[in-house]
This record gives sequence, C-alpha cells and structure tokens, in this order.
Amino acid sequence: MNFDVVIIGSGAGLMLVEAALANGLKCALVENSGFGGTCLTKGCIPSKMLVYPADLIREAQSGERVGLTFAPPEIDWQKISDRMWKQINYSDRMEEGLRHTQNLTVFKGTGEFVSPDTMKVRSDSGVYSAEFKGSKFIIAAGARSFVPPMDGLEQAGYLTYESFFGDKYPSEPWKRLVIIGGGAIGAEFTHIFSALGTKVSLVEMNTRLLPTEEEEISAFVKRQFETNGVDVFTGSKAISVSTGENGKTVIVEDTATGSKTDIVCDEIFIASGIRSNSDTMKIENTGVSVDAKGWIITNELLETSVKNIWAIGDINGKYQFRHKANREAEILAHNLFGGHRTKKTMSYASVPWAVFTWPQVAHIGITESEAESRGLHYRTAKNFYSMIAGGIAMGYSRHGGDDGFVKIIAGEDKTILGVHIVGPNAAILLQPFEYLMNAGYKCGASRNFFQKFIAEMQGLKLNCSPAGTYEPISDSMVIHPSLNELTAWVIDKIDWDNGD
Repeated sequence: MNFDVVIIGSGAGLMLVEAALANGLKCALVENSGFGGTCLTKGCIPSKMLVYPADLIREAQSGERVGLTFAPPEIDWQKISDRMWKQINYSDRMEEGLRHTQNLTVFKGTGEFVSPDTMKVRSDSGVYSAEFKGSKFIIAAGARSFVPPMDGLEQAGYLTYESFFGDKYPSEPWKRLVIIGGGAIGAEFTHIFSALGTKVSLVEMNTRLLPTEEEEISAFVKRQFETNGVDVFTGSKAISVSTGENGKTVIVEDTATGSKTDIVCDEIFIASGIRSNSDTMKIENTGVSVDAKGWIITNELLETSVKNIWAIGDINGKYQFRHKANREAEILAHNLFGGHRTKKTMSYASVPWAVFTWPQVAHIGITESEAESRGLHYRTAKNFYSMIAGGIAMGYSRHGGDDGFVKIIAGEDKTILGVHIVGPNAAILLQPFEYLMNAGYKCGASRNFFQKFIAEMQGLKLNCSPAGTYEPISDSMVIHPSLNELTAWVIDKIDWDNGD
C-alpha cells in the first residue's frame, strides 16, 4: 500500500487528516489508543469533568467569607463519573466515523518505522500489518507517564492518568491516596480527591510544588493544600512500597535530612512526569534526530531532520499542551496542504497554560528567576484580589490566607515578559495577555512608545498591520480547556463569503 500522507496519532493529528483529505490525498491514520488523543480520552477534558465538581465544593466551603454557610455536599460519584465517561466514549463514535471516511485507511495499533518512508503497525496482540509506504509522515504520537523506579511498586500496584481513565477507575473515591509528583497532573488530582473527601498525601522531589511556576505561587498553592487537609512532602522521594492488611505503605525519604516517613494509603497515583513515545515506533530506523530524552527535534516549520517527516504535539518536547499542538497542526496544515507560497512558522515565545487545581494557576512567558538569569532589565509588580472591588466582593482580604494575586514581569520598552496568576479564574484572566504578547510578536514595528507616538503625530503609518484587527486573537493559542475558548473561537465563525 502507498499513501500520500501517514499521520501517527489521532489527537491534534486529526487536524492534519482533515486538511489532507480536503485536498484529495490518500491518507493513513495510525492510533494505538483512544481516538481523539490524550486530551479527549485521558487528559484535559475528562479531568475537568472531575475538577469542576471539586471547584464547587471548595467554593461552597469558602462561603463564610461573604456570610454564607452551606451544608456538606452529598456526592453522587456515579453521576459525576457517568458525565465524564460520556465525554471519553465519544472516542468510539469518532473511530467509527473515521473508519467510514473515503480515502482514509485506519490502522489500530503502534506504528513502527521500517525505513524513513515505510511503516508497519503492531496490534495489541502483537500481530503486524503489511508494510506500507508514505510520501509524507506526520508524527503526533504523544507521550506517556514516566514511572520512576521504586522498590515494591510493581508488586503493590499503582495507577497513572492512563489507567485512571481506564481499567483502574475507582468505583468510589478512595479514603486515602498518595500522589507522587507535584506538577500539573499531581496538583489537579490532589485538588479533585481532597475536595471529594479523600485524605491525600502529595510527594514531590523538588523543594517546591509546581516547580515551573513562580516561587511565591508554588508556596501559595502548598499553603492552600495544607489548609485543606493535604499532607505535602516537598524535597522528598518515595523510595519503596509494601502491602499489608491496612493497605499500601509508601516510604518517603526527605532528601535533605534522610529522615523517613511511612504513609499508609489505599492507592498510589504516579504523576511524576511524562516520557516521549518515540521509542515505541522504532524511530532509529528513520534517521530522525531526537534529544537525550527521546523528544523528536523539530525546527520552526515542524520539520524533523528527515525531509519527509514532521512532528507535532507532545512528542517534540516543546510544551505538552493540546492548544500548543493545535497551533502546530494549524501551521503545518497551512504549509503542507494550504496551497500557499508563504510558509508560516511556529513560535513558542508566548505559550499560555493553566493548572486547574485549587487555587487555579496560570502562566505565560518567563519567570522572574529566568529574567534574572538572562541578565534582562525588568521590573515586577503584583496586584492582589483583595486590592480590587471584585475581589473584595468575593470576600478576599490581605490577611485571609487565601488572597491570590497576579504578578507581571515587564521588560524594557514596556514589553510583557511574563504574567503569573494564582486564584479564581486565573486561566480566563491570563488569556488577554497572550493576545497582547502575540500581537507584539507579530508586529514588525518598534515597540518603543515614544517612537510610535512621534510617528503617529507625523502621520506615518507603522508596519504593524495586525494592530486593530482580530489577527492576534486568531493567531494566538488559547488555554484548553478554559472559558477563553468561548470568545476566542467566535472569530472562526465569521463568514466573509456569506456576509449580509
């Protein structure tokens, strides 16, 4: 078999499938898991179906700030779960539709390269398909959980986000849960289950939670977790696991002092990071360059070191977010199938993200420590929720212990270097800064305010065509999943061909 385009991965890769099919090309799609990718089947969408009930619980618990007291909630875990599985199960309908799509051949299994232009697919049962060729290969095969070595872990059993949204999903919330890893996944699941009444112990090797965030935000989130009954062990390593009559016991060692703590739990959730899936597809048979951790190296055109192979999404190691992958897919579709002479390039200068924990965290640009290490001239400023009328109305005060804030890092010529938010609706509050930063990136004119002012006074038109248009919005990444999509995606519904 010969295909014009082979796409490996049905997350953001589906956008390339659609673009290729729209151009009449013969396509193959390879997927070894649920169709729709990590985001739909075991990531951002199903997790938010659990985050939102947890948000409501925490919000109700804080009602005393404004004079309201609510009774403890009655949790219908079955209803919560059914709503979540309904979203995940859309994957089955998606697969069925794809299998009946003209000019598209679907392979279920793991794609393995035989050479740069040849692949075969191994099913879960180990049976291989016939070899097939592709003129173009687009790798969007994602990543998987990294499970650290730990004595007794395999024997005791554990779960990851893949198995949680699979065969290890609980029939009811656990009474005691140990989460190993204090990054985004660990922080979100800590929020979910602690709000639902589970006794959560969170273990992080780094000296602080959410280590990619501002230090004061990491400290703030830790304090809020502890206030809500979470036992937080930072600068600590889970070294072994055993089982007994009372459940599983995780032995945690303080990396500074060497002291050990035994934590008894019902289940262990591993959230200690992710690893590239490039090693599953025999990438070495292609000559594609990967870095020391196995992430596929791509340039600004999403090209790999092999001319007929491109890579997008988690597998290129550059910001593991669905909205980043979507943007890469849009750019690659434009370049490969859009029929345009001018190619678009991918910029990672302003990638926004959010951690949907409690309190919510959002981030774009660099941190203050990064600005300092680069020798940049910068200034910082903070504004607390309690300093604005809306925050006061929500019951926040400077001495309340839960007063979140926004921190901005500004460079020379008033450029925005970074914005960091912790508190209610952080993701929504962050999104406008993505538009502003993206507009600055797209604008070829000087950003110096006084130069612009003088030019405008002299009647000169600056070379900044996106200014005043919706281009910075349509060209910007939008945090997924967040309510920002409601307003950002309305731009896509403008129909210039059928106007009034």
